[in-house]
Amino acid sequence: MTTQPISKQTLLRLPAYLNYLKQLAQTHAVHVSATGIAEALGLNQVQVRKDLALVSDGGKPKTGYQIRELIADIEHFLGYDNTNGAVLVGAGHLGRALLSYSGFKSYGLEIVAAFDENEAVIGSTINGHEVMSIHRLRDLCTRMKIHIGIITAPAEAAQQVCDRLVEGGVRAVWNFAPTILRVPEGILVQNENMAASLAVLSSHLSDKLKQER
Repeated sequence: MTTQPISKQTLLRLPAYLNYLKQLAQTHAVHVSATGIAEALGLNQVQVRKDLALVSDGGKPKTGYQIRELIADIEHFLGYDNTNGAVLVGAGHLGRALLSYSGFKSYGLEIVAAFDENEAVIGSTINGHEVMSIHRLRDLCTRMKIHIGIITAPAEAAQQVCDRLVEGGVRAVWNFAPTILRVPEGILVQNENMAASLAVLSSHLSDKLKQER
């Protein structure tokens, strides 16, 4: 394992490696090579070797990596073995879906509180989470030392929500609102733009259909 800075592209590939390794572990396999991972995922084997070298020093000539040790190394590197508390703002359809998803803990994330400004929603419970008034957001984040905020609020409200999260000490924002957020230096924003993803899929499908004509 090296101390080199890790690129965003590598960070995006690591969860794919992890999912494959966990599936492989269920077959009672013990070892895996970088070449084997690359072939299974359709990736360049040189790139896979470089990625794994950044997070684990367990690779051995001929035998490759011990699967369970490599799983532990990747989980530790990604922080999956150290659950982070997060708050979610916006208890609409998408927010409710995320609150109802039980798989986040496997990735080191636990939503500990939900917020909304709609009086009709405040006080309701979603998968064990009581929806609180957004006016309590900054204080709760400060008291609980929350560092991750999830925004599923409408686009027009997202910047104000983000500002309150930052004021409460949040350092990373997972943004599902279709808008660009302005944040101070040192605050990480990860945007999930479903419209952009759909555009990529639609363009790819259109090209394929044209080729088949």
